[in-house]
Amino acid sequence: MSENPQTTDPAAAAELAQPAIAVAAGTLRWQEHTPARLWTGRAGVSYRTGTALELRRDHAAAVDAVHAELDLTRDLGAGFVRQFGLFEVSTEATSKTEYLARPDLGRRLNTEAKESLWKRCPRGAELQVVIGDGLSATAIAAQVPTLLPLLLDTATDRGWQIGQPFVVRHCRVGVLNDIGEQLDPQIIVLLIGERPGLATAESLSAYLAYRPRPGDTDARRNLISNIHAAGVPNAEAVERILSLADQLRTQQCSGVEVKEIWSRAIV
Repeated sequence: MSENPQTTDPAAAAELAQPAIAVAAGTLRWQEHTPARLWTGRAGVSYRTGTALELRRDHAAAVDAVHAELDLTRDLGAGFVRQFGLFEVSTEATSKTEYLARPDLGRRLNTEAKESLWKRCPRGAELQVVIGDGLSATAIAAQVPTLLPLLLDTATDRGWQIGQPFVVRHCRVGVLNDIGEQLDPQIIVLLIGERPGLATAESLSAYLAYRPRPGDTDARRNLISNIHAAGVPNAEAVERILSLADQLRTQQCSGVEVKEIWSRAIV
């Protein structure tokens, strides 16, 4: 049996004894541009203690975000809810556990939700904004208090006729189809919590659809993702959402036929 090279090869033993890999020139500069765990160094063959603890912390935050239930008063504030007249409806998923196990139920409004929308929302709005908890209630709490007022104010200033915003609990993106059938808006913007990763649990997506109807797939939707402090800032997200909404209205369609043309140079 051959001996362990770690004990017989002086060079290998010396390398493993180092607390971290050497940092190449320019590494710190690259780390400033990505949250990815690159060039973190090591202790022997393992992560450094700090890196290992950060990984466990971020994983726990992601798990918590997926399983957390949205509470409008706690997460958005009672004053905020009153200001925008927000109310809550639900999909056919009756619990977070069922929602995670049955994605199909999260794509359909329940009967009470449909009745509530008929009573409380005007039909035929040009722009209907919907908030969905999705896979991260944490993202809703982090982004919506800033994003929603800015989006509604800017859209109003630009002449959009806006429907009554509301919240969908246990929401999947496909619920756009039911909302389109119930309210017949020209364009729906769904602000929904993204599946959290190890970089952040606060990332929000904005899905846009032109006159969605039952049977529509993701091919009929457009997406602006990664809305959070270290990704797409709220102010930029609003500009992109409304620019894309203008495109959908002009082309009278959404999805793969529409390519986003917004750029920072336009602003």
